[in-house]
Amino acid sequence: MLRKIILPFLLLVAVLTNAQDINGIWKGKLVMAPGACFPVYNIELQIQVAGSRITGTAYHFSDSLNYVRENFEGFFKPDSNIISIQENGIITFKIKEDCVPCIKKYSLSYHKGGGNVVSEEQIRGTWTGKAADGKTACDPGTIVLTRFDKSSFKPELNLPTTLTNRKAELVKEIKVDTGVIKIDFYDNGQIDGDTISVYVNNSTIVSNKGLTTKPVSISIKIDLKKQVQEVIMVGENLGSIPPNTALMIVYAGDKRYQLYLTSDEQKNAMVRFIYEDPNLSPVKE
Repeated sequence: MLRKIILPFLLLVAVLTNAQDINGIWKGKLVMAPGACFPVYNIELQIQVAGSRITGTAYHFSDSLNYVRENFEGFFKPDSNIISIQENGIITFKIKEDCVPCIKKYSLSYHKGGGNVVSEEQIRGTWTGKAADGKTACDPGTIVLTRFDKSSFKPELNLPTTLTNRKAELVKEIKVDTGVIKIDFYDNGQIDGDTISVYVNNSTIVSNKGLTTKPVSISIKIDLKKQVQEVIMVGENLGSIPPNTALMIVYAGDKRYQLYLTSDEQKNAMVRFIYEDPNLSPVKE
């Protein structure tokens, strides 16, 4: 009887011993299409695992002047070493004006040992994605990550003075019942060199983009835990015809809104979106 008890216990110990812990910092190279802004660049995933659920932060960077920081979530299956990660929100970025961040989904697997380096740990696999504007597909690629003890990249996340030192003037408060809001920004009137940045809940979505007859487009995914989304347009210059003005077209479900925004050295323009669940009936008094 004692032997029958010991054997299952030893099997349990063996399973727990072989279970992989992927918590921590993983770094490597991410390979994109040859025509991409950065065909090969550095990536760091800071992974936290709770049960089978994964959350964390991704840093994409070529150097300290070109980077994107994003949140992600996913799951881990220790029995098969399968890892799935979906980036779900840009925290901040600083890249070339003609480049657009790519929101990626990773299909990965955990590996340990191999060759002469029996203790090396790797996470590797493939990724697919869409540009942050929600319209353009990113060419898929491959990724190889190795475990590290310390983070090597900590971008400066302080908010710019153009955001913090100016008044955020509320232009309009809009109630929406859809999970995704699409917004286009155009120059309002004559094209005079106006340049803008756009922040959603103080996270950079657009950085120093010139306004023309072609839209600067963003998509906002409603977080049900944070049902109020504040969009601030910052005029980075005054153009040749001050102040900095923009036409903002909002698409929320089957509704369309047209707003005129103005920003100068004293104020920025803010639009607040409030999500209301369409499945909840209004309370009758």
